[in-house]
Amino acid sequence: MEFGNIPLDRAQGAVLAHSVRQGKIAFKKGRVLSAEDVAALRAAGIAAVIGSRLEADDVAEDDAARQVAEAARGPGARRAEPFTGRCNLYADANGVVIIDRDRVDRLNLVDEAITIATLPPFDLVEKGQMVATVKIIPFATPRTALERAKAIAQEGGPLLRIAPLKAHPVGLVMTTLPGTKPNVLDKTVAVLRNRLSTLGSEVAGEIRCGHDAASVATAITDLLARGCAPILVYGASAIVDRRDVIPAGIVAAGGVVDHFGMPVDPGNLLLMGHAGSVPVVGLPGCARSPKLNGFDWVLWRLMADVPVTRTDIMTLGAGGLLKEIPSRPQLRDPEAAAADSESESEGPQRMPRIPVLVLAAGQSRRMGARNKLLEPVNGVPMIVHAIETALASEAGPVIVVTGHQADAIRTALGDRSVIFTHNPDYAAGMSTSLRAGLRVLPPDADGVLVQLGDMPTIRPEHLNRLIAAFNPVEGRAIILPTANGKRGNPALFARRFFREMAQVTGDMGARQIVTEHADQVCEVALDDAAIFLDVDTPEALAALAARKA
Repeated sequence: MEFGNIPLDRAQGAVLAHSVRQGKIAFKKGRVLSAEDVAALRAAGIAAVIGSRLEADDVAEDDAARQVAEAARGPGARRAEPFTGRCNLYADANGVVIIDRDRVDRLNLVDEAITIATLPPFDLVEKGQMVATVKIIPFATPRTALERAKAIAQEGGPLLRIAPLKAHPVGLVMTTLPGTKPNVLDKTVAVLRNRLSTLGSEVAGEIRCGHDAASVATAITDLLARGCAPILVYGASAIVDRRDVIPAGIVAAGGVVDHFGMPVDPGNLLLMGHAGSVPVVGLPGCARSPKLNGFDWVLWRLMADVPVTRTDIMTLGAGGLLKEIPSRPQLRDPEAAAADSESESEGPQRMPRIPVLVLAAGQSRRMGARNKLLEPVNGVPMIVHAIETALASEAGPVIVVTGHQADAIRTALGDRSVIFTHNPDYAAGMSTSLRAGLRVLPPDADGVLVQLGDMPTIRPEHLNRLIAAFNPVEGRAIILPTANGKRGNPALFARRFFREMAQVTGDMGARQIVTEHADQVCEVALDDAAIFLDVDTPEALAALAARKA
């Protein structure tokens, strides 16, 4: 890759390394210079720019990031579109993330240009949560290095996958001694039921018995007969040896003790065994607490049908100190943490929640007596194309703002999974439809994609590219598509602009917000005329039909 001071006569196709601001020019770093850009720079008196040019063996950052992420991605992981050399992987279901730590290290040792960062192996993840990010550090990477990295990512299967949580009928044994208080046992059950409910499982059988091996064996045998799996055993007294009451009861029930002890604190006194194919776990005292402890690390795997071996337990020590100690920095104030989550300050650790607002309320005055949104394009009403594009994208939910001929629009969309909201003031301009749509956005929306119903050639990948660029924390809070240096539609706005968007008037949409917050604007080059093609007239409709033919 060539990098440095590039004269303008060689700058077309180069990638800016630093932003350029002079006069009316405001080109951000990472922009691929077009012929029009070069002409504008020359007219502004700029003779050269600092940037990069790819050589024959180079792979551009976005393409390289996409290839590495795709090679690393296994079942249950979703790949987002890349942007600025970054490609994120997200969980497609609640589960446990399975990561080959050794291969992560080996991949990161291939070349300084290629990096992958992941969550800790076997972490519990929610659907939509980010689990890994691939970042190409410069603007390109050598193809030979890329191929080595991909080979490591695919060696022996995907580097990363999600083991989904499954519903399990959990069996519970609690032993008692003279003086054991029933309310202590009741609280223990309540904590366990809550723990399991967050994982999609439940206590299917509960037995309270004496604290002796014979009683424990009888209880385990009973729960096995009921089909419970796994079986968890709380002792009235802590397990202190693999020949103690609880392990002796497991053996007496025909089971095997696999391992006693755990290099996780709290959680040291966990015992792992099995009876046939059913895991049987002797629990440490900390498992009675709702706070995170070593038992959780084992439980997560069991609920995702991930085997837990003796070696697995014995290698949990690095990072296994969970106990709060005086010298450990204190957790942040809960109110401050809650405020941060509302202010976008923590970054996209999950797939951004971006609903689509499809504006379908206009009167189609330039089309004459016909409603353009109901005119057929490839055999179906024009509005159907916009809706199916939105539904097939990473965005959602899809909200349709109706106005003119609202009933006909609803009929055309049939039973598609959209949310309708009506704008009775549609004749007053696009701004009224924008306000109507903003009022019904989900409260957890991170932003909104504003899509016009009369742009039938927009495709799902266009929307996905805009979402991939969205990162308010990094100053990318308004995302606009461009082609040949010109801006088009649809547009994505962060939630911080919702109040301003609700105050616009007339038929100008949110253009003024884009102008006033130019520092928050990110342009995504799509090089596709679809972002300009809105079908407003009979001539435009005929031209589109001729092009499709």
